[in-house]
Amino acid sequence: MWSELTQAIANLNIAADWIGIRAVKTNASTRHVRDGLPQINGKTSTMGAMLEVLVNGCLGYAATTSLELPSLQSAAQTAYQQALAASKWWIYPFNANQRPKVVGEYNSPYLEPLDGLCPGEINNFLVRICQGLKVHDKIVQTSASATTTERETWFVSSNGSQVYQKIVSLGTHYGAIAQDGKIVQQRSNNGWQAHCYQGGWELLKQEQLWQRVQQVGEQAVELLTATECPNTRTKLLLAPDQMMLQIHESVGHPLEIDRILGDERNYAGGSFVKPSDFGNLEYGSPLMNITFDPTVPGEFASYGFDDTGAVATKEYVIKQGVLQRGLGSLESQARANIPGVACARACSWNRPPIDRMANLNLEPGNQTTAEIISGIEQGIYMESNRSWSIDDRRYKFQFGCEYAKLIENGQLTKTLRNPNYRATTPEFWHSLTHIGNADTWEMYGTAMCGKGEPNQAIWVGHGSPLCVFANVEVFGGG
Repeated sequence: MWSELTQAIANLNIAADWIGIRAVKTNASTRHVRDGLPQINGKTSTMGAMLEVLVNGCLGYAATTSLELPSLQSAAQTAYQQALAASKWWIYPFNANQRPKVVGEYNSPYLEPLDGLCPGEINNFLVRICQGLKVHDKIVQTSASATTTERETWFVSSNGSQVYQKIVSLGTHYGAIAQDGKIVQQRSNNGWQAHCYQGGWELLKQEQLWQRVQQVGEQAVELLTATECPNTRTKLLLAPDQMMLQIHESVGHPLEIDRILGDERNYAGGSFVKPSDFGNLEYGSPLMNITFDPTVPGEFASYGFDDTGAVATKEYVIKQGVLQRGLGSLESQARANIPGVACARACSWNRPPIDRMANLNLEPGNQTTAEIISGIEQGIYMESNRSWSIDDRRYKFQFGCEYAKLIENGQLTKTLRNPNYRATTPEFWHSLTHIGNADTWEMYGTAMCGKGEPNQAIWVGHGSPLCVFANVEVFGGG
């Protein structure tokens, strides 16, 4: 692959200031079982290349399914014409500084390769999970799924860049729906498809898998007779699997620099954050330390370089509650004069890279689970996201969870169903009063973050400890 791409770069007949080729090969599979019966057994394989050129301060893009020189030349010519036409109306002139030379390699860690199980073995595993979830006659539906992806990327540029990355990932999900008359409750393994990581089949074959499968089924039945979540203001203890969504929606999206600049307002929305807020805005309490970190081994959105070749490093975006930097690519950083991160990412070979969050994590504190719970006289514990709603500025939100427990006199007591909470982003993060230690920290991931026109569904990772928020409005209702 390297010889073909470097030769193509050298032989492209385009009068551009800079040229890049990003070739991507992806093999993926999806297996889904419902009520013990296989529903989906699919495999896909795609390969193509994105040509990116810089002309008169503007970037142009075009894609092709062929890596033959004539096809690459044609795509480069199309990208050149786009950039040339746009250069008459540019709002900021880019230069080669936004595409520095870089050479390197990144490979996902894994123990058991994705081809280590045949389709029949995978289906049998998922069927057994469904059978394990059926703990009672009131379980009316069970489901289990597994998605594998192996993605290879080669990036070369006219100024000497050569980057190779291989991402191996597995996403799993299972859950049960219980019904008793008009009451219907769902319970899943930490929310909808939250178990997405880099690695192989060892991620599914966990020691506690079957114990957890049984627990999910039992909790679905337990929720049928649980007390409705009360309508009140109280201390809210959130599990790491719910903090995943909280970080994603109320920190990740509003800090994307292209949204702040207005680029995404037509589709994904804008942000309540202003350019002048960076370095000044007290986003939350001093306990709030959020890092952008694509270097975490095994986290779903880890990588060595973004899709423009920028080197991935761990950076604080919020430190001791104060906003430090945005989630923006090298060109967004230049446009907004805001410090950013290596986050120009594309979902496939036929999409240009745009500003996307990757691994966005809340750093742990120093309290144990027992210390946190024992310090709450009255409160509610919630876990596993069920529903979400947030406005287009990422300011007002309302989230629902699958499972909750009442906290009374420092102890978890009765189970609550249909728990929800609402707040505004600044109010909520300023109410952060306690944060768990590294033993409470858990990471999750999802492949379903949508943004861009045409749409790009990108993979992201989020890690968090247990967190306590004071005086939060909670309420019941399915």
